[in-house]
Amino acid sequence: MESTTTYAWPRWAEAADGEALERWLAGHGWEVDPMVFMAGGLGQAVQVRPIGSAPDGSAPDGSAPDGPDPDGEAGLLILPGETVEFAGTRIRIARRIPAATGVRA
Repeated sequence: MESTTTYAWPRWAEAADGEALERWLAGHGWEVDPMVFMAGGLGQAVQVRPIGSAPDGSAPDGSAPDGPDPDGEAGLLILPGETVEFAGTRIRIARRIPAATGVRA
């Protein structure tokens, strides 16, 4: 089960993973950008954007972006195996915490 603030996009994502991502994004005012599809060695990457924004990040009426992304970026590309988090009004790649190596200083 996914957290309400984070979503882990799996490697080798299947249709059910995409549906779950779309539901999670919609709950935060974002959507999958249907204009972008990228596939790679570890599965597909997903471009996401604020709901209703144009591919360049502008509002549906063509005005400058002032919605969910305060920096006016068109969206975010989520690569296979990445975890994203909802942070206020933005979606961003979650910070990774390195696993303990067992080596102590």
